[in-house]
Amino acid sequence: MAFSKMVKPASSELLHLTVLRAERLSAHWLRVTLGGGEIDRFQPMGFDQWFRLFLPIGGDAGLERVPAKANRMFGYLKFLRIPDGERPVMRNYTVRAYRPAKDGAGAEIDVDFVLHGSAADGTAGPASRWAETCRPGEHVLIIDEGLAFNPQRGTDRVVLVGDETALPAISAICASLPENAVGTAIIEVPADEDAMAFPHPSGIEVVRIVRPHGTAPGALALEALGRTALPEAPFHAYAAGEQALASGARKHLVGERGVDRNAVSFCGYWKIGASSPASKAAREAAAEPLA
Repeated sequence: MAFSKMVKPASSELLHLTVLRAERLSAHWLRVTLGGGEIDRFQPMGFDQWFRLFLPIGGDAGLERVPAKANRMFGYLKFLRIPDGERPVMRNYTVRAYRPAKDGAGAEIDVDFVLHGSAADGTAGPASRWAETCRPGEHVLIIDEGLAFNPQRGTDRVVLVGDETALPAISAICASLPENAVGTAIIEVPADEDAMAFPHPSGIEVVRIVRPHGTAPGALALEALGRTALPEAPFHAYAAGEQALASGARKHLVGERGVDRNAVSFCGYWKIGASSPASKAAREAAAEPLA
């Protein structure tokens, strides 16, 4: 991931959680609710809080072998040494919503998955396939990573821009903003049914853009950002999604429109043509013996 300076969580320990339920939101969105296990040790931060999610593609035995600091280089190299077929899939996801324990029910975390392909016909990626087929009681691991949206940069006036992968983050940010917040949220999605509505302050204009097939992800969102009137300074800008969108938005705002670079938060979730978070260099390093 490419990102600006993060707001670190209070703790980045491995937490064991359980699938409580799954709900189809639209043709390409599915919500999985996690809880149980060590949920009481999770500390919600609001905004775009994100985490590493380890999915038991090869069964629970693989989860038990995940090292405590699998989100750091040394631990990640050990993680990559878990044999293929047993090694869990690791992906990055946003806390779409957090609900504290209440009336005897434990705390819960909602995680929204954008679905690519289909589990039924074998075209889905491993995370999408897991989300479509997971059942209550299945175990997962998470490592909290904190925020890319830094509230200290401002919450009253904002410009938010992202593609479909950033929709959960932008939705969660809007849920954390004060009621008097003003600004614009630009969201680019591949189909009308993917542009899910979400609560937001009345002063936030939500601009939804449907991306035609064959158009580079993020290109239309960047064009829309170029036409958007910016709030009165100071304001907080946030860009997330495909890496070129996140970095391009920052370049446009800082280089072309004179926005203070310290007022821009950005996070590249993914890159066109790269399907795995494990880089070639990391995999090669993992093959070397540890000292």
